[in-house]
Amino acid sequence: MIAMFSSDAAEFPTHLNRILQRGAELDHAVEDRVRAILQDVKTNGDEALQRYTHMFDHIDLATVGLRIPQAQIDAAYHALPEPERLALENAAANIRAFHARQVRQTWFDQDAHGNLTGQRFLPLEAVGIYVPGGKAAYPSSVLMNALPAKVAGVPRVAMVVPTPQGIWNPAVLAAAKIAGVDEVYRIGGAQAVAALAYGTPTISRVDKIVGPGNIYVATAKRMVFGTVDIDMIAGPSEILIIADESANPRHLAIDLLSQAEHDEMASSILVTPSHALATAVAAAVEDELQRLPRAEIARKSIDDYGAIITVPDINTACELSNQIAPEHLELAINDPFSILHRIKNAGAIFMGHFTPEAVGDYIAGPNHVLPTGGTARFFGPLGLDDFVKRSSIIAYTPEGLAAVAKDVATLTAMEGLDAHGLSVSARIV
Repeated sequence: MIAMFSSDAAEFPTHLNRILQRGAELDHAVEDRVRAILQDVKTNGDEALQRYTHMFDHIDLATVGLRIPQAQIDAAYHALPEPERLALENAAANIRAFHARQVRQTWFDQDAHGNLTGQRFLPLEAVGIYVPGGKAAYPSSVLMNALPAKVAGVPRVAMVVPTPQGIWNPAVLAAAKIAGVDEVYRIGGAQAVAALAYGTPTISRVDKIVGPGNIYVATAKRMVFGTVDIDMIAGPSEILIIADESANPRHLAIDLLSQAEHDEMASSILVTPSHALATAVAAAVEDELQRLPRAEIARKSIDDYGAIITVPDINTACELSNQIAPEHLELAINDPFSILHRIKNAGAIFMGHFTPEAVGDYIAGPNHVLPTGGTARFFGPLGLDDFVKRSSIIAYTPEGLAAVAKDVATLTAMEGLDAHGLSVSARIV
């Protein structure tokens, strides 16, 4: 069964730390392998991509081509069953609308001397999106990563998606069309990250790489950071639920399992002041596991990294949540807004009994690319700001420069940078 602890139990800190540190250790063998792949693609370009794709995905890029033709993408869209197509279109509309609210405007400010200062916002010129491939179907990830870029005005969005054994998911290609992706390439792994970061004869380099992937993809993104920007170093997924006696135990159990079914490393935690609720949820988790198609994965996640924690009161639950800084936080109480001010660290916050995490993952509009592993202490969801760059604008008048000349001379002298001071004083008549 899922582990149950009181927050004041002696063993609690050790168990909690084991959950929070899962996946934190670097695998140096993976790093060495990824470093070699990155250098190979950087040096040998398309030829290296062909070798790795043949090795790992068992397809011949020289025969099928590196880029998926637009006609094939269009066909996937039109062949999609209408309910699936409409669901993707509805989700896309909500995601566009939400991110449109985040658009920043270039601004200028003028002082008494006529000096102008301001900021200019421009979209990045090219963004790469990594999407897991094969039998996996993650069209929602396509929408969440591509649409903010397009709303920001990024003119070129290139998507990479592996097609092992030639298998590709039509919903993923349909989502790419809906989101306005400009290029789709049938490659994956660290080699795909390298192609986006460094460029090849076929694939032009990008300015930023976003999107989820396995440990090789995550390691490659970390290693190319600085050559390009990345969204984040994503760790195993996680959910934390704060609940009181008003919550439905079965609903909470299903919400915990909705995270556990992702993968064996996912973490699902319930924090509650109600011992009766804690016991009921633990039983409900066992009951729901009997019917879950991905029960084997969910069982290992629940056994290894799940927990039900009882606390003295809801305020203590909020304090514990802030310490954990979860990716997903559900406030399953009657009046969630009454405690919202106590929540300081969370990637996404789901309010009340009728807002399960799944509505945020798929349809609500806010981005489901969220900080994991406690990084919500200083990091937020993927958004429009991730796809724009800022430039400071400074325009001084002769009178304005004269007015600050003395201060500049003093400051530059303090730092011993005489040419800096002279660059101002030489202009003062």
